[in-house]
Amino acid sequence: MEQEGLFGGAAPSVPAGSLAGADDDIAGKPLAVRMRPRTLDEIVGQQHLLGPGTPLRRLVEQDQPMALVLWGPPGTGKTTLAYVVSRATQRRFVELSAVTAGVKDVRAVIDTARKDLVRSGTGTVLFVDEVHRFSKTQQDALLPGVENRWVSLVAATTENPYFALISPLLSRSLLLTLEPLDDDAIREVMRRALAEERGLGGSVTIDDDAHDHLLRLAGGDARRALTYLEAAAGGAAGADGVITLEVAEMAVDRAAVRYDRDGDQHYDVTSAMIKSIRGSDVDAGLHYLARMAEAGEDPKFLARRLVILASEDIGMADPTALQTAVAGAQAVQLIGWPEAQITLAQVVIALALAPKSNSVVTAIGSAVADVRAGLAGAVPPHLRDSHYAGSKKLGHGTSYAYAHDDPRGVVEQQYAPDSVKDKQYYEPGSRGAERDYADRYAKLRRIVRGE
Repeated sequence: MEQEGLFGGAAPSVPAGSLAGADDDIAGKPLAVRMRPRTLDEIVGQQHLLGPGTPLRRLVEQDQPMALVLWGPPGTGKTTLAYVVSRATQRRFVELSAVTAGVKDVRAVIDTARKDLVRSGTGTVLFVDEVHRFSKTQQDALLPGVENRWVSLVAATTENPYFALISPLLSRSLLLTLEPLDDDAIREVMRRALAEERGLGGSVTIDDDAHDHLLRLAGGDARRALTYLEAAAGGAAGADGVITLEVAEMAVDRAAVRYDRDGDQHYDVTSAMIKSIRGSDVDAGLHYLARMAEAGEDPKFLARRLVILASEDIGMADPTALQTAVAGAQAVQLIGWPEAQITLAQVVIALALAPKSNSVVTAIGSAVADVRAGLAGAVPPHLRDSHYAGSKKLGHGTSYAYAHDDPRGVVEQQYAPDSVKDKQYYEPGSRGAERDYADRYAKLRRIVRGE
């Protein structure tokens, strides 16, 4: 039978130990295809999956039958791992794309695999790309082959398999999580592509700032990095074979953002975003957010800064601002880039439009200053713990007034130590919801302190 190849076009089953698009057939192929690792040792990153004794090592080196689900973002090596398996294993390698294959295709592959195993003892590795696109019925069709080990399944997905895959298939498979590649790994991928004959073979060089620009745009995706590098290399033909920053910008149609994540730009742009939001300039806040997002800033860092700002610069003027910022930070954890920039933009807009107050930060600052100055007096006896034998003899809790016994829900009573009993740390502002809190605060203070 025929099925759709991973890179388009009808691709037949691949015989044992071979690979569609192997080294003798890479002419004219994209750089990302030409540079695809051929062995586990050539793979950059994902070392937590490639050490001695790991399932992938056993599958490749010992040819052990198993079912694997590879879960990770694009460009982290899911397809590469499947192709490494196809080169090393002595089994027949069959590839299905969940975008085009149906139940009939799945059953035909498994039926052929079963017959081959019975007749000649030849096993089959079945690679299913984008397996989350399979319906429940299509995933059900995989179960007999997996359960009876007629095939060794290698399934790749970018979606959370606990939601995207049926439980019976997931329970019969070993889930391996691939992590986004870090900057060092992407640098190594690009270095090899520049130097090796199957890549660019040293035909071009790249300036450091152009290298950094492509690295930021790649966003941890090795395939994207190689695609951008290939485009930039094509543009370098008229620039003496040098990929300059200008060449790189023209090749990928993206201007380089001058931004050093470890230097002055990081702190300057972050400061500008915070001060713009504090100053209620929505558009400036969005500009600096976009600038950091395009430069590859860590979205979790941006989310943390916005959570801090919600209390530091808005506080009680709009207590829901903190809820908005925290929800945004949680969403960033769930979805990541690039979609998370939409969530962060919503948070920036909400915080910039909110009424502003710094009363929370000044309140805790004043309280901390007194504690550091030594004004940490003894806890009043009536507030001390009285849940142990002998506490009453010490006078602990004996005169405590229970607020719920008063119809107002508040009673006159000293709560603060003598050293700070007359202090007022919280000074309510007059903007937004804090106007109402100011009135309530004044009333409660008069009752509690008997003023």
